[in-house]
Amino acid sequence: MAVIALMVYELAMGSAPALAEYGLDFVVGTDWNAVEGRESFGVLPYLVGTLITAALAMAIGVPLSIGIAMFITDSPARIGRPLGFVVELLAAVPSVIYGLWGLYVFRGLFVEWVERPLHDALGADIWLFSAAPFGLDVLTASTVLAIMIVPTVSSVSREVMAAVPQQQREAAFMLGATRWEMFRLAIFPHSRTGLAGAAILGLGRAVGETMAVTMLIGNAKGASAIPSSLFSPSQTMSSIIANEFVEASPASLHLPALIGVGLVLLATAVSINIVAHLLVRRMRVPGGGA
Repeated sequence: MAVIALMVYELAMGSAPALAEYGLDFVVGTDWNAVEGRESFGVLPYLVGTLITAALAMAIGVPLSIGIAMFITDSPARIGRPLGFVVELLAAVPSVIYGLWGLYVFRGLFVEWVERPLHDALGADIWLFSAAPFGLDVLTASTVLAIMIVPTVSSVSREVMAAVPQQQREAAFMLGATRWEMFRLAIFPHSRTGLAGAAILGLGRAVGETMAVTMLIGNAKGASAIPSSLFSPSQTMSSIIANEFVEASPASLHLPALIGVGLVLLATAVSINIVAHLLVRRMRVPGGGA
């Protein structure tokens, strides 16, 4: 707690000039202009980009992670152990490698097989798919981000599922349950709190991820960073800091504004985790939950 308080203090002191100049507009404003003499800084587009990207990554990554955990848990050891090792190994891959892979390998395939068919089939009727796909957009970044959170979420989910007493599994099978019914009736109720905790860990990485997202999201500026479609470019709070921090001058408001973005990012991450932990606590029932 003291470390977080120290972080907040340092970020608040560093961003004080920008916060004093723009006040609440710094959080709700949509203009971002670092040109000296015409400076204007608003974080809202990057906050929206961060939340949308993280939400999409969770929507894609959490079900996939739980499915992988179910398969590994229910597989024979000769299959489950090697597969579990491979999944855990993905957690050691640096973020920039995911970004390079996404940029030079995944992007082209994803546009050809997913984005363009969705645009052609649904773009005229559904605004989410209306923009022309080119691969550097919200959906591409979110999908790669979902792949990045899979090792964390699936590993924790697997441990939680493995902790369910074997008697519960056997009892479900003795009552005639299928494998899916065994998971639904015997494992999920016992491990739902642990699975929610695994999702929280994935969310923490999704909100704060920088390099891979920066390389794939298109890095739109200002109000245009609020995506009008899943195929629109955007930018997150982490990526705007990574893109502009080196060129920001301490003599202007640009550097304090970027530090202010870091403060908003920290506040967002802490707030999301507090809310998530409160929800997990409400899910706990006496005598149950992993």
